[in-house]
Amino acid sequence: MTGDAYEGPDGSEGADAEEGPRAHRGPDAAESPDVGRRTDAYERLIADLDAGGARYRVIDHPAEGRTEQVSALRGHGVEQAAKCLIVMVKIGKKRTRHVLAVVPGDARLDLQAVKGLLEGTYVAFADKDRAEELAGSVSGTVLPFSYDPRLELVVDPSLLELPEIYFNAARLDRSLALATDDYVRLAAPRVAGIVAAAAVPAAG
Repeated sequence: MTGDAYEGPDGSEGADAEEGPRAHRGPDAAESPDVGRRTDAYERLIADLDAGGARYRVIDHPAEGRTEQVSALRGHGVEQAAKCLIVMVKIGKKRTRHVLAVVPGDARLDLQAVKGLLEGTYVAFADKDRAEELAGSVSGTVLPFSYDPRLELVVDPSLLELPEIYFNAARLDRSLALATDDYVRLAAPRVAGIVAAAAVPAAG
């Protein structure tokens, strides 16, 4: 549940910014104007993390969903941001599946790798409305967790090499820093290489 529902031109990630970490003392319906399903997603996430004994910090900050900007507000490298992108994959002519692809904030998603992983025949970023429906939150606040059985969670292994990951907590004005091993334990993602290879400069 984090990051971007779809990949927009602004490179959105999830929710985030700054104001500094503070200890969390239970669900907080919040000062954010984002209510309804977005508040529900935040409260469900916190309840699940607490029930699972996860180690995390809450970071309040000005409303921001773009990965680079929110990473600066939170005070960490962009590579530690969990960028979440929702992808639509067609399997033949009659079947469609959706994937919540999570990659480091400084990486680019390889759509063809996602298509190959699902043995699909066509792949594209999900449209905004569909992505937000499946994610349960608005673009820029998508969590790196899936709470919808129609949404398969796939994470690139490079993100899991870091001790802690950061993401918007279904809100533009609040993020979490979550211990990576707790994330893997609770989210139980499918781990596969879905990051596009960096371009190699031409010789000469």
